[in-house]
Amino acid sequence: MSAPPVTDEQVELFSRCIAVGGVAVFPSDTVYGLACDPSLRDAVTRLYALKRRALESPSAVMFFSLDLALEALTELGPETRAALERLLPGPLTVLLSNPAGRFPLACGDQPATLGLRVPALSPQLAALGELRWPILQSSANSAGEPAPSSIEQLEPEIRAEVDLVLDGGPLGALSSSIIDLREYESDGRWELLREGPLGRDQIERLLS
Repeated sequence: MSAPPVTDEQVELFSRCIAVGGVAVFPSDTVYGLACDPSLRDAVTRLYALKRRALESPSAVMFFSLDLALEALTELGPETRAALERLLPGPLTVLLSNPAGRFPLACGDQPATLGLRVPALSPQLAALGELRWPILQSSANSAGEPAPSSIEQLEPEIRAEVDLVLDGGPLGALSSSIIDLREYESDGRWELLREGPLGRDQIERLLS
């Protein structure tokens, strides 16, 4: 049985959890993720510890609105911005050049690269679109383990240690596709690094 739609009250609770330095499990357009404030070192450190992942490993920053992402990343060039408007929102992590050094805790040992996510929210998850600031997000699993597509698939240790679990019902079974747009502004080059819900042909059509 599917869960009821995420409510405004649940989103407000999620928002407060992140604002005070908590770590939460939340549903996306792909799989369940762990979320925290990307500017709070203690929260980021705790999220990584839950995943048993090295702090040097980069994560993505998720905005729940493309407009908010483009407003925040003012240094993006016109070609890159146009590409993002064609690709997002969607089940895609986009690697961007990060000359301004934004969100350094999310970038790990690659400060010149920023991973960006803007999910395509289903009606079930539409209330998440009210969130007005970004989160650091990574799939809600220990490093090397499968990403959960339902609350029932969460590892017991992760479920016990987070501050909030937001149930959005069953999700897709695939983590996001990953596309590298770091050279797109200069010469239009892009590279598909991981095929997930979107394949190469679909991405090529979106960018054409």
